[in-house]
Amino acid sequence: MLSIFDKGAFAPPPAPFNMAAHVLRHAENLADKTALAVMSQDKAETWSYRRLEAAVRGTGAGLLAAGMTPGDRVLMRLGNTVEFPIAYLGAIAVGLVPAPTSAQLTEPEVARMIAELSPAAILRDPEIACPATPDIPQLSLEALEEMRGLAPAAYQMGDANRLGYIIYTSGTSGTPRAVCHAHRAIWARQMMHQDWYGLGRDDRLMHAGAFNWTYTLGTGLMDPWSVGATALIPARGVDIAALPQLLAGYRATIFAAAPGVYRKLLSDHPDIHLPDLRHGLAAGEKLSDTIRDDWHQATGTALYEAYGMSECSTPISASPACPANPGALGKPQHGRRIALVDDAGTPVPLGEEGVIAIDRGDPGLMLEYWGAGEETRARFRGPWFLTGDRATMDGDFHIHYAGRADDMMNAGGYRVSPLEVEAALARFPGIEEVGVTDVEIKKDARIIAAFYTSAHALDETALAAHAQASLARYKQPRLFRRLPRLPRNPNGKLSRRALREEFEATQ
Repeated sequence: MLSIFDKGAFAPPPAPFNMAAHVLRHAENLADKTALAVMSQDKAETWSYRRLEAAVRGTGAGLLAAGMTPGDRVLMRLGNTVEFPIAYLGAIAVGLVPAPTSAQLTEPEVARMIAELSPAAILRDPEIACPATPDIPQLSLEALEEMRGLAPAAYQMGDANRLGYIIYTSGTSGTPRAVCHAHRAIWARQMMHQDWYGLGRDDRLMHAGAFNWTYTLGTGLMDPWSVGATALIPARGVDIAALPQLLAGYRATIFAAAPGVYRKLLSDHPDIHLPDLRHGLAAGEKLSDTIRDDWHQATGTALYEAYGMSECSTPISASPACPANPGALGKPQHGRRIALVDDAGTPVPLGEEGVIAIDRGDPGLMLEYWGAGEETRARFRGPWFLTGDRATMDGDFHIHYAGRADDMMNAGGYRVSPLEVEAALARFPGIEEVGVTDVEIKKDARIIAAFYTSAHALDETALAAHAQASLARYKQPRLFRRLPRLPRNPNGKLSRRALREEFEATQ
């Protein structure tokens, strides 16, 4: 039997279609319901569905009045404020193509994006780095705020397959790629509502991330709004240690965060009382069994993990209705067609390792990489889009993640997943975080190295003995190094590439 999950195609979106109209489709019937609460410890700024839709459509009208026309690209250099999702949806509502970007980018990085996308305008918070653009207007926060009160623009309806927005991903090479998504991408996210979130209209979903993170935009805002639920977002400057108090005080029923946030919360609050919380969601990097188990012990609630990528959001997940098998991250969602394939794009037998591949007809799959036709074509093999992530599929179609193809280590001819080694070492007492990669110690000689953080120096002889007891010899690190912190990319994911480069630069 081959590693293919195919339970039928997801229903196509209606025609004509607009992503922003879909997100705010409940605004008329739920006009006075709280759509968004921006929370601090002593107060919250609340937005009803009526107020939110008016601000979105007013902003769309203002962007058109500023000289933009449907199809124009708009680069977003905005910070962690409510203006971010309002401007994002406002642009989409009137047929513009927003390109949200990380606030942590430097001017040279942004300059390359501007050169690549040739935006018609830049939406600009003065605190966020951006080069001067004499030929491209930069619209200020004040200008965007004034647009909220304008007469609402009509939704620009059209083909669901037309370009809707552009997001950047670092890519396996480290070079950012502009990922182009259609309006239909929001329609496809409905497959996650029950097969990951367990999300309903009565939920109050709190996301720990900033407004200007795509994980927050999708899971924390767009999805709750599209079902008529309430989104809860911590205000700018709220410390992570305050999140349990906010979760309890604002009666969150679902919590979404990256695994590192759960790790930090557990280290600060070993006993967390959240009477309204039903469960938590994790994505962004692999969730360890240690964090999952410790969270359940501290709160009495489960964590459900999802696998995703910028090119297709999160098509594989666990959920309250279908928890993951032991060691698995979850299974493909109903409506998806997912396979594990070899380098030629041929599905491998169940139980064998292969590359996670997504049917090229998936409604959530990207259109292309902007201006990179060759790179786009290279990601496809026959009917499949190849993610570059490796996994195995069990008899229940649950996916057991093995890491990115470029993260896989080679030890004496054996291919080793760093995730397996990290999971073993994370159980050693005293280790806070651990990252594993292979490093070059001399020409053509590579070993597995483990980099970790801890409150105090650890006995590395005992650590090596722990590895010996937990792992086959070829999987055991030959080098251990304590670091003050592990390198992470702007989205908070562990960068094994940076670990490798930092080590080899010191040799």
